[in-house]
Amino acid sequence: MKYYSTNQKADKATLQEAVVKGLASDRGLFMPEVIKQLPASFFDKMKDLSFQEIAYTVADAFFGDDVDAESLKKIVYDTLSFDVPLVHVNDNIYSLELFHGPTLAFKDVGARFMSRLLGYFIKKEGQKEVNVLVATSGDTGSAVANGFLGVNGIHVYVLYPKGKVSPIQECQFTTLGENITALEIDGVFDDCQALVKSAFMDKELNAHMKLTSANSINVARFLPQAFYYFYAVAQLHKLGIKKDIVICVPSGNFGNITAGLFGKRMGMPVSRFIAANNRNDIFYQYLQTGEYKPKASVQTIANAMDVGDPSNFARVLALYGSHKAICEDISGCTYTDDQIRETLKKCYKEHKYLLDPHGAVGYRALSEMLKPNETGVFLETAHPAKFKDTVEGIIGEPVVIPQKLQEFMKGKKQSIELPKDFETFKSYLLKQ
Repeated sequence: MKYYSTNQKADKATLQEAVVKGLASDRGLFMPEVIKQLPASFFDKMKDLSFQEIAYTVADAFFGDDVDAESLKKIVYDTLSFDVPLVHVNDNIYSLELFHGPTLAFKDVGARFMSRLLGYFIKKEGQKEVNVLVATSGDTGSAVANGFLGVNGIHVYVLYPKGKVSPIQECQFTTLGENITALEIDGVFDDCQALVKSAFMDKELNAHMKLTSANSINVARFLPQAFYYFYAVAQLHKLGIKKDIVICVPSGNFGNITAGLFGKRMGMPVSRFIAANNRNDIFYQYLQTGEYKPKASVQTIANAMDVGDPSNFARVLALYGSHKAICEDISGCTYTDDQIRETLKKCYKEHKYLLDPHGAVGYRALSEMLKPNETGVFLETAHPAKFKDTVEGIIGEPVVIPQKLQEFMKGKKQSIELPKDFETFKSYLLKQ
């Protein structure tokens, strides 16, 4: 399958080129030329399939033309060594718990899949070392760092905003060493993302080292996130719920919801999506006005969503073509920190279900926007313990830290501090 750029000014690429390059030469994002429809027979039997079987069917539709069946199956099954259970919270609202992977965050799926797919291409083509640049506002860095840890031929540089990720998130990618380097940038997430994009466009830097990205701008990172949407629907089918399904996605850089929209385009029986924002409500404003106006991000307690210029908006627009078409499938909402705190506390008190700040945004959106005949699923994107101080301050009770997180916290922080200007960043990379 060929991949085109959302900016429409670059040559079409193979899957391998799209994965290794990350970003098209015209600074656009790669999109598959064809989104294959899955047969009705697949959806009829989906409730009886395992997570891995469902994921392989979806992966084959995306990647089967470019990766042999045996290798693709191994990549999928290695990636999904954990489950994503659907939990009933109250009435007609369910939580899809995406925090059962190695770093207790939803990005484990995409990061693990990409590390294995990139490793496959490196081995197949006998390439030398590939350098992965990834900007993070929280969970991406830890998922990518752990997904790629120890993978031969790949070095990862994680760029994160100084003082703007939670301590537990930070320790998940700054304590690893080996082929993982943490770069602490004096700025916000958008500055980190701008540095990564500028690096891809710099000829001198690209002549010096092979660069790619593991942010959701990379097709191998965001497309696999479609797997768990299908699995969520399958679990609802098992409960006898097959109609009027609404999925609510806490949204930052929009890779996650874009994967879900791809699933819908492939035939997944979901009525509509809700994109839930914190105070960084650029997409919400777009839905209201039809005008996309990026702006500097502001810091919130749902920090992984603190994005002022979501990259994957370009993919959403390419997928739908117009504001009107987007609004037919997606509605939006936006909440303040106080509203997030209120929701988290109320849900815990009334239903004994502990949300993280991002999941709280999704849960509140469904609580307010779901119609009586609909069943809603919100994505609980990270374990509440990753935001321990914030959550404990809200519920007034201690949050138990899972053993996986405790192990990370024992490590020694290793990071390199850099200003947010590109020339300093470039100079650093040229010395590597």
